[in-house]
Amino acid sequence: MSSEATDETPPPPDALDVQKLYRRIDPAVFDFETTDELTDVEYTVGQDRLVSSVRFGMGMKGPGYHIFALGPRSTDKRSLVEAHLHSGSRDEPVPPDLCYVHNFEDPYRPRLLRLPAGMGTELSQAMEQLTGDLEPSLIAAFESEEYQNRRRAVEEAAQEEHGKGFEELQERARSKGLALLRTPAGFGFIPLRDDGEVMEEDDIKALTQEDREEFEERSEDLQEELQALLRTVPARKRDVRNRIKKLDREIADFAIRELVEGTRSRFQGQESVLEFLDQVQADVVANVQAILGAAGQAGGQEENPFAQTQALDPDTSGGGSENPLLARYRINLLVDHAATEGAPVVYEEHPTYKNLIGRIEYRSRMGALSTNFSLIRPGAIHRANGGYLVLDARSLLMEPFAWEALKRVLNTERLKIESLGQSYSMLSTVSLEPEPLELDVKVVLVGERRIYYLLSAYDPDFPSLFKVEADFEDEMSRDGDTDLKYARFLTGLIRGRELRPFDRDAVARVIEQGARLAGDREKISTRTLEVEDLLQQADHWAGEADRSVVSPDDVQKAIDQQIYRASRVRDRIQEQIHRDTLFIDTEGEAVGQINGLSVLQLGSLSFGRPTRITARVGLGKGEIVDIEREVEMGGPLHSKGILILKGFLSQRYARRLPLSLRASLVFEQSYGGVDGDSASAAELFALLSAIGRIPLKQSLAVTGSVNQHGYIQPIGGVNEKIEGFFDVCNDRGLTGEQGVVIPRSNVKNLMLRPDVVAAVEEDRFQVYAVETVDQALHLFAGIPAGGPDEAGHYPAGSFNAAVESELTHMAERLRSFVQSENGAASGESGGEAGHG
Repeated sequence: MSSEATDETPPPPDALDVQKLYRRIDPAVFDFETTDELTDVEYTVGQDRLVSSVRFGMGMKGPGYHIFALGPRSTDKRSLVEAHLHSGSRDEPVPPDLCYVHNFEDPYRPRLLRLPAGMGTELSQAMEQLTGDLEPSLIAAFESEEYQNRRRAVEEAAQEEHGKGFEELQERARSKGLALLRTPAGFGFIPLRDDGEVMEEDDIKALTQEDREEFEERSEDLQEELQALLRTVPARKRDVRNRIKKLDREIADFAIRELVEGTRSRFQGQESVLEFLDQVQADVVANVQAILGAAGQAGGQEENPFAQTQALDPDTSGGGSENPLLARYRINLLVDHAATEGAPVVYEEHPTYKNLIGRIEYRSRMGALSTNFSLIRPGAIHRANGGYLVLDARSLLMEPFAWEALKRVLNTERLKIESLGQSYSMLSTVSLEPEPLELDVKVVLVGERRIYYLLSAYDPDFPSLFKVEADFEDEMSRDGDTDLKYARFLTGLIRGRELRPFDRDAVARVIEQGARLAGDREKISTRTLEVEDLLQQADHWAGEADRSVVSPDDVQKAIDQQIYRASRVRDRIQEQIHRDTLFIDTEGEAVGQINGLSVLQLGSLSFGRPTRITARVGLGKGEIVDIEREVEMGGPLHSKGILILKGFLSQRYARRLPLSLRASLVFEQSYGGVDGDSASAAELFALLSAIGRIPLKQSLAVTGSVNQHGYIQPIGGVNEKIEGFFDVCNDRGLTGEQGVVIPRSNVKNLMLRPDVVAAVEEDRFQVYAVETVDQALHLFAGIPAGGPDEAGHYPAGSFNAAVESELTHMAERLRSFVQSENGAASGESGGEAGHG
């Protein structure tokens, strides 16, 4: 109930009982001696919302139901999410293997084969065996006596047909006294002598002109027949080549049919594989001469009749001494799920564009770049297709082009491998265009809350792609079963890091520290990285002490050493207070002066720092000057607290008379920014002390915000603030009078250090919890605050009565001053008028 609701003065609150300063766990509640005895291990605890969200995201198959797991940095979000993904994906079907093969119709567009899990490896091995057996089988077939005889028969038949035409022409020429002879200049007709022999050159010269003309006339018809016969030679040669090629194809088809059929029998029902094998068989038959020619070059067969060069476009060579034409019959096994159980869960720790989308590699030869389907490399999305891809949001956003590429893939639900040069038209180099992959993947981004909210606000594509928000809890409630569950959770972390077992007292101490990390005796921190660090460090100190089981002393030493390593600045501040460089009083009384408390966060350490707050008042028009704000060192929340003080003063003390003061408030020796309203109660008490000229105890410090109705509101960092003032008092010597005043609503947050608790238990230090301004004033001034009577007046001798009385006097003095000023001004005005 408010102090203004009654004319009775509420009694000052008693100091808090020691049990309210720290919630201990009785290790006897645990039914184990060490964590080695625990078999039922929890790997996540207090994350029901997260688990429900992840399960929903895994089950939803509609477009855009990808997951964003958001939480604080100090939580091992990735491990927790992956654990649930692995657990839920075990019963899901294993996705198909992915293979790229040569496209015989368009070599620049490799085909993608999707095969049942494990069959990709089987096909790759089968094609390796087939290509390995192919060349020997072809060579054996073409070196066989049957082939040689049939080829010889074709060639001899052609020779015979060709020779028959020349023989017939020769006979006709002889009948006309001419002979058909081959000369260096070609074929020609030469006259015959009477004995049938060819005339010599001298005989021909001896012929008369008439005889010569006769021979020429006889040879003209024969020349036409000869030309006609010669014109048939190319066609005859082509026919021979075609007949030999047909023979070669027949032999090749026969030679490889058994090999291909043996492979086909292993992949019945896989239409894409059977189609590919048909194309391989047809290509081998069609290019058998080139294959054997390349085999001669690769094997060094100088007299191979088929040896010839052939340009391969794109590069289908496999490098080395192997037959380059056979490389295109092999398989590029992009993703192999032979050993995968359930749907894959893939984490890509370096999510660059290429690592996500995949890439096409190039081979440099003679200064030129070439590529082929075997140089296609998979990305993380290929490996995760049919399952789950986990990415760190911050790492993804820091990689150029990666975020936009991922969104494009998720929007189109198709994965197309292309270089950045192709995507952004920066290069005109001819490259491959592999067949795109139809996408079936669930992407899980893991990141901080700030990243999630920024993407939601500023990326229009984000809300439609990541519809599932999986939010990590920072803390969990403590109830009857929580401590045991948390012990099982700690056991999971201990075994995961292969640490020494913890005894139950050590487990209890870790749980107590978990409540301290949560800043709430009724909660436990679920920020796993902080807890895991504590476990590892306790294990280290147990090893230093040559213990096989971690004890509570090891846990406490880990906590103390964490603080010690990070506390240089805190210790320097305490030293400055000890040497009176920073002014803090811990005994006596002072008017308009009070010890306020603040929290500093430096790296991993938060610590409390006491600060002297002072107030000064004079006549004015109800102004309260915030010096911090005037010099632009105060933040908006602090300024808000000052305005609330003015509202409180007006409501309580200015119902009949206006506030006739000008007050100033300042954090003494503050050289940095000030923000937050947790010091507004201290500022109010200093201000009221200055107005009423009532001294306040300097042995007390206070933290808390105040509202316009006079209630003390909760603040953060209450443990650190109490400990900060305790350290100053302890350094100077505890008297039993020192203590800290906190909001009563912060009692549930108390998890104080053991030395503070011990001091309170020994009555050498006190912690008070208040609900209202009046309760706190009674503690600081040692006199009742006083409640108003029916007329609104406060009882004599009370704190409020002194303040009200002084404000009344100030209003009267200000009124008298204004009246005198106005009278003097009127007199001067009248004198001037009379003189005129």
